Amino acid sequence: MFFFPCILREAFLPVPTAADLLANMTLTDKLTIQGLTIEPFVTQEQIAVLVHKIARQISAEYNGKTPHFIIVLKGAVFFATDLLREISISCSISFVRLRSYQGTSSTGKVEELLPLDTDITDKDVIVIEDLIDTGVTMHYFKQQLAAMQPRSIAIASLLFKPTQLLFEDAKPDYYGQEIPKEFIIGYGMDLDGLARNLPQIYKLCK
Repeated sequence: MFFFPCILREAFLPVPTAADLLANMTLTDKLTIQGLTIEPFVTQEQIAVLVHKIARQISAEYNGKTPHFIIVLKGAVFFATDLLREISISCSISFVRLRSYQGTSSTGKVEELLPLDTDITDKDVIVIEDLIDTGVTMHYFKQQLAAMQPRSIAIASLLFKPTQLLFEDAKPDYYGQEIPKEFIIGYGMDLDGLARNLPQIYKLCK
């Protein structure tokens, strides 16, 4: 039997993750996704600071209560995971899946792909979103939630585009940072299903 040490050694080398690759990049590095060029916008370190800020606010304001978090899939999954690990009070969670984007723009119509299956009557509800843009999705969803008679409804979003907001009731109660009109991807946010796994947030190059 013949062995090929060099081949075997390479076969067991660890496969680099997106985080490994990005660790060797600088803030000036760009990537290409679906033929579109993107550049870094919010770093991992900045995201961590924003998440910690929101978690502290919620934990303080809901002290003595047991809020129910509703995570909006798929975009908010990374933000929600990091946020909930820093929430210092008792809570419960559930998931919904809503969609209003195709490609780089909002369709203006909301599709409910995974409806809420939890009774939220008389509960303090906090909806976790990755980004509040026009607010079309959140405006629709808040109406759906209000009909279920929760005690309160609040919105927590990592990022917020105030200049794009069309519905005042969709303004987040807790958010990390205001941003201008930019299409962003990474850290859960996608471009036609791609780039969600990028550990920092990118924007389209102009």
